[in-house]
Amino acid sequence: MHADRRLALKAMLAAGGTLAFDIQIAAAQGAKPGSAASARISAYVAIAADNTVTITSKNPEIGQGVKAMLPMLIAEELDVAWSAVKVEQAVADQSRFGEQFAGGSMSTPMNWIPMRQAGATARAMIVAAAAKQWGVPAADITTSASEVIHAASKRRAPYAALAAAAAKEAVPDVATLKLKDASAFSIIGKPVPGPDTPAIVAGKPLFGVDTVLPGMVHAALLTAPVRGAMLKSHDAAKALALPGVRKVVPVRQLGHDDAPVDALAVVADSWWTASEARKLLEVRWDNGGREKHSDATFATAAKAAFAGKPVASIRKEGDATAAIAKAAKVVSAEYSYPFLAHATLEPQNCTAQFKDGKVELWAPSQMPSEGKDMVAKALGLDPQAVTVNLTRIGGGFGRRLQSDFMIIAAAIAREVPGVPVKLILEREEDFRLDFFRPAGFHKLEAGLDAQGKLTAFRTHLVSFGAKGQPGRGGELPNDLVPANLVPNADLGLTVLDSNVPLGWLRAPGSNALAFATQAFLDEVATAAGKTLPVFMLDLLGEPRAVTPPKIPGVPDIFQPPPFDTGRAAGVIREVMKTAAWQEKPAKGRGFGFYFSHLGYFAVVADVAQVDDTVRVTRMWVAGDIGSTVINPLNAEQQIRGSMIEGIGHVIGGLKVPVEGGQVQVANFDAYPLPRIDVVPPIEIAMVRTDNPPTGLGEPALPPAVAAVANAVSSLTGKRVRSLPYQA
Repeated sequence: MHADRRLALKAMLAAGGTLAFDIQIAAAQGAKPGSAASARISAYVAIAADNTVTITSKNPEIGQGVKAMLPMLIAEELDVAWSAVKVEQAVADQSRFGEQFAGGSMSTPMNWIPMRQAGATARAMIVAAAAKQWGVPAADITTSASEVIHAASKRRAPYAALAAAAAKEAVPDVATLKLKDASAFSIIGKPVPGPDTPAIVAGKPLFGVDTVLPGMVHAALLTAPVRGAMLKSHDAAKALALPGVRKVVPVRQLGHDDAPVDALAVVADSWWTASEARKLLEVRWDNGGREKHSDATFATAAKAAFAGKPVASIRKEGDATAAIAKAAKVVSAEYSYPFLAHATLEPQNCTAQFKDGKVELWAPSQMPSEGKDMVAKALGLDPQAVTVNLTRIGGGFGRRLQSDFMIIAAAIAREVPGVPVKLILEREEDFRLDFFRPAGFHKLEAGLDAQGKLTAFRTHLVSFGAKGQPGRGGELPNDLVPANLVPNADLGLTVLDSNVPLGWLRAPGSNALAFATQAFLDEVATAAGKTLPVFMLDLLGEPRAVTPPKIPGVPDIFQPPPFDTGRAAGVIREVMKTAAWQEKPAKGRGFGFYFSHLGYFAVVADVAQVDDTVRVTRMWVAGDIGSTVINPLNAEQQIRGSMIEGIGHVIGGLKVPVEGGQVQVANFDAYPLPRIDVVPPIEIAMVRTDNPPTGLGEPALPPAVAAVANAVSSLTGKRVRSLPYQA
């Protein structure tokens, strides 16, 4: 199942359940203005004596903007001025905050209603306290900008004057709360800068690597060149002889269950000393035959798979074989794409302190509660003995959904009890220990009738995983466009084993599938005598909800969502309008569409030959994420980031080669992330529809990859069927 479908279960449970609030009072006797809160009304809201409001943001912040977005939802219904709000990061405590994670673009759909209810609940408790003190009906009281108002008696009071009493009020049933109409929003829908931005610009400590604790020591890690190799023997004498080195700790089979690692950790007084000492370790590794894995063997295995039938059938509609046999035109092609790294600018790190049978962590984790449970399991502790403090994350993109760095840090800390240990991976180790976006090979076929209408679609995806099951991001969904829009469809999957651990990378699966399917459909559209957006509009037909077949044995809550052809057509028409799409587009113009993470996006890209390179000169984006864009400033940042990342996938040279079981990338010199000089003008249009708002961290990326690839094909006259593009 897709990561977003697993997370959808948690989203629906959160949205459908009641909210639990922490009503413990943080009484501050004689609190000075601007200091400690005079009362904590709930786990999310505390009000200070000077009437400033501290709102707790529960989810990890990885640059996706939740540290502004979630408090905005609370502040809106609490009825306070945003200028009076301070934001604090929550600790990882699901007993107080419910699900806390950053992934699957689920923060908005999970919290759109619950966080507003949190604000409305706190407001209702303040109003109830005022009504009791003034002896008036609560229904006669209004609020505005952190003030309680009773118009009839002309009484007013700041929230701070009522906060302590409000905290003692009964928590109202959420069913009794009346949330604001969108027309009354004063914060939602307005551009709000991130609360951490000034500190980031000033270089203040916020991230995991910035953690400093009294008496802290440092750890550096050495792992095998071949991923998954076992530690056979080692000699640490030279490393231990280096001044400042305290200990060398063997790490054996720790990390995620599907990708445990053996390693040696050097603990020293400084990270530089630990890093230098690791170079002095003498180690023998047992590769266990893993050196047989390489790009060449993968390609050979994919070719052999294409010569036969897919191992697994994902979807069959009608008879694609017969329909293609009698089609007026048949289009076929093979597409491929490489493994990709997450390449977070902040390397994986975690600070851990083991003391008195308990462990406390300071971790830049996207899934802190899972990490907490996994640390407890690895160390044989009760989960209640593990505390996780959330730091800001310097790039996640799915990498920090895996908790391996937390487990390893905790295991090292156990060997030096009572002493805080900060583990930071060398850049070389960070690449080596990544969980990679899976590579893939596609064999695609399509049949057209005499009128150029798509009658059949077939694809065979060769992906990666273990024991016949696709790994993270390597699945083939049964609702893949256009298989869900034609009478004859056949989706098949074959899974190859490898020693390359797989992980979700921004828009998991979709970032690669969009390239393969939309680039292939561009070929099909050309064969039909049409441009791709026009071909897509014809294919979509009348507005309707297309529900994919149910996956056998899977609960309804895990089933893929319906596909709204009207919303898809809406973003296609909008981007055609803003980009002035013509019946015969100019050379170097490409289009891409995709639906993922509940968002509909279409992209047009223009490319040109500049000296010896192909460059993107302009991009247009149209997106539909529902009725409300909560924070337009952050939305623009997310979409622009997706466009830039899409450029990197195609013409940026991003690729992780595998040779002899080893990842052939050790630093950014071999993995050149897009820089500011490749960023073109980007025009963004949001299409509003009457649907609940959904997430924006991921759905804009997939069509960007396809649009740039199709633009390069248009410019060069040669189809881009393999990424990254090479002239």
